[in-house]
Amino acid sequence: MNTHRRRAVWSAIAIAAAALVLGIATTGLMAASGAFHRTGPTSWRAQGGARCTAPAAKGSAVDVTVWDRGHMTGGPNRPAPNHGLPGWYGMGMMRLVAHPATVPAGKVTLRVVNAGTLTHEVIVLPLSAGRTAGERAIGSDGRVSETGSLGEASRNCGSGAGEGIASGAAAWTTVTLPPGRYELVCNVPGHYAAGMYTELDVAK
Repeated sequence: MNTHRRRAVWSAIAIAAAALVLGIATTGLMAASGAFHRTGPTSWRAQGGARCTAPAAKGSAVDVTVWDRGHMTGGPNRPAPNHGLPGWYGMGMMRLVAHPATVPAGKVTLRVVNAGTLTHEVIVLPLSAGRTAGERAIGSDGRVSETGSLGEASRNCGSGAGEGIASGAAAWTTVTLPPGRYELVCNVPGHYAAGMYTELDVAK
């Protein structure tokens, strides 16, 4: 194995290890924050807030958690420097996690809960062959193109598009997805660059 290839292998291992550590740390911080409580299979309640209940899933259910931790600079939802590190937003982290990560083709209900402190959203975008989540071009406005969007969950305690999911609220949307690969993204300015994306695979 030549030196260049050896370096590439070690770089890949280092990136994978960093991602694992970041995932474990994020999960622990979410659990420790105490900001959000699940009160049932489809109900959530912000600490000190009202219950928000999602309807029964149509087709397969995918539970999505959006989360952030850290200090903002320059005003609400304005991106702070992330120093090129996915998942870091200023001095904190931003994450978007979906479970399960693979569902059968057909109707899929995304049930999104905002366990963070900022406003978020989830948009479903097709993922081109040979591309991976997190590779989309980011415009000068801090957002990615939504061309080809198949659905959006951004309405507090409601279905479809709205003004964003507030801290402690839930939102949902039902989409029909053929087999393929999709990317779930938060397209609030600066959030995609901060690591708010994940892949959803739809099997035959």
